[in-house]
Amino acid sequence: MEFLHNFVSQNGVMISAIILILAYIFIALEKIPKVTIALFGGVVTILLGLISQDKMTPDGALNHLYFINFIDFNVIFLLVSMMIIVSITAKTGVFNYLANNFLKMTKGHPIKILVVLGFFTAVVSAFLDNVTTVILIMPITFSIAKKLEINPIPFLITEIFCSNIGGTATLIGDPPNIIIGSAAGFGFMDFVKELTLVVAIIMVAVVAFLTACFKKQLVTSKEKMALAANIDNSGVIADYVSMWRSVIVLSFVIIGFVLHDVTHIETSIMAMLGASILLFFEKPTKILEEVEWNTIFFFIGLFIIIGGLEATGGIKLMAQWIIDVTGGSQSIASMIILWGSGIISGIIDNIPYTATMAPMIAQMQVVMGSEYAYPIWWCLSLGACLGGNLTIIGAAANVIVSENAAKQGYPISFMGFMKYGVVVVLISLILSSAYIYLRFLN
Repeated sequence: MEFLHNFVSQNGVMISAIILILAYIFIALEKIPKVTIALFGGVVTILLGLISQDKMTPDGALNHLYFINFIDFNVIFLLVSMMIIVSITAKTGVFNYLANNFLKMTKGHPIKILVVLGFFTAVVSAFLDNVTTVILIMPITFSIAKKLEINPIPFLITEIFCSNIGGTATLIGDPPNIIIGSAAGFGFMDFVKELTLVVAIIMVAVVAFLTACFKKQLVTSKEKMALAANIDNSGVIADYVSMWRSVIVLSFVIIGFVLHDVTHIETSIMAMLGASILLFFEKPTKILEEVEWNTIFFFIGLFIIIGGLEATGGIKLMAQWIIDVTGGSQSIASMIILWGSGIISGIIDNIPYTATMAPMIAQMQVVMGSEYAYPIWWCLSLGACLGGNLTIIGAAANVIVSENAAKQGYPISFMGFMKYGVVVVLISLILSSAYIYLRFLN
């Protein structure tokens, strides 16, 4: 054991890096559930002594290498609480009711439906997580496509792209932003202030591109358009009392996020308050069953693995390497992070990628200062969130939609998706580069 301890002490950076790389490889292969990989990697990290399992040091002081210290509970509790709030709110039918009303506005015109579904998905994704948003909108999409007797795939692909783009605009819209907000100390309004404009511009450009691509496929008769225009919205709201309660609580939670800079109440605490209020009127056991615990424990395991790399000095070395390679140039570093994140996040899940990069940029901030790192944080957010549109496995929402489409008899092929994804990501990153340069680097 003494030999193992000495070997790990002398080669900690290499060992922690190998654990992280192996975890990435197995996550990408998708042969083993990613939560299993993350938890196993986390346990190995602790057992090897890369970080400590002891809360106190032998002399009675708090141990800064205690593995719990590397788990970002602000992220964990924000995710759990928002999942609870969204689960309770979704049961009332309010999201379906809103979607149906938007569809009535289109008079059943397929192209207009595509645009409305796209923008509606983007707006909802800014305030709910992407997976929840697409799960809510998919049944409506299949219903509309069936009535119009057209292929739902153009709608579904549009919803995937728009959910990932819309989720980029806010702190809670996409898990990478939650990680970045916690690591950089950014509040809800920081994301709104810095990203809403560029996200809106990207949305318009992407929807225009998709409209041109799918125009010939979205054709139906006037009779079928009339049926969609008169979609039955009665009985969609399951419980009006529960609906108003949920909407009011959700609204107050979002207002709490917005007022973070005034109240100094963490987003996770505000979300927990809203979730706990709603749970007074529900059966907690049933609601907690609907929380995506796989995602939560995946985060926990991942934070521990990355904690090993951080504790051994690996993150510090990565940050210094970026600074050295770019010659300390803020502009070059920003573009490397933006485009690198966009491409890598299309190949591997953007959550572990962001969780790895956030501590590195935090270290760059320590070395070069907060003014140097500020635009780089936004490059990471834009690259990681928007890059998820590159492939069908780039983000969780993509996988959920493709699996459900296949079950309905409309499989979305990897290359079929990617031929649109490459252009969408290219548009997104070019516009993001122009925005970052004009906003921060000019």
